[in-house]
Amino acid sequence: MTSAADSTTFSHIGDPSPPTSQPDNPNNGNSDEVDSLPSTETDDSVDDDHPGESDAEREWRESLQQLELLLTMVLVPYLGKYFGRKAAYWGWAKFMEWKYPVEVVITSPGIFKAAGAVQAAAAL
Repeated sequence: MTSAADSTTFSHIGDPSPPTSQPDNPNNGNSDEVDSLPSTETDDSVDDDHPGESDAEREWRESLQQLELLLTMVLVPYLGKYFGRKAAYWGWAKFMEWKYPVEVVITSPGIFKAAGAVQAAAAL
């Protein structure tokens, strides 16, 4: 024999909802826990992100994503490495001219730039 106090759920402090009474049966027809679970997504749900989109628009969006990936993963690091080395050589030349009585002159700027590009691409 169970009393009404055994089946009453008490609310937490600060919870404005009144206490609720639940029967002892765990399958009480209250499926809030199951209803709140996320459903699995299928390939059709990807198409639901942009309804009315044609295949050409979807391919265009995918190609833009690929270009963005190319920029962020290849081009930006390469350019950063190239210009970083260029700034380091410039800073080194300024330091050497300040510290020692030497003049740093790059005799062939084209070869210097090509060598910097090759060095920057070597580790990629």
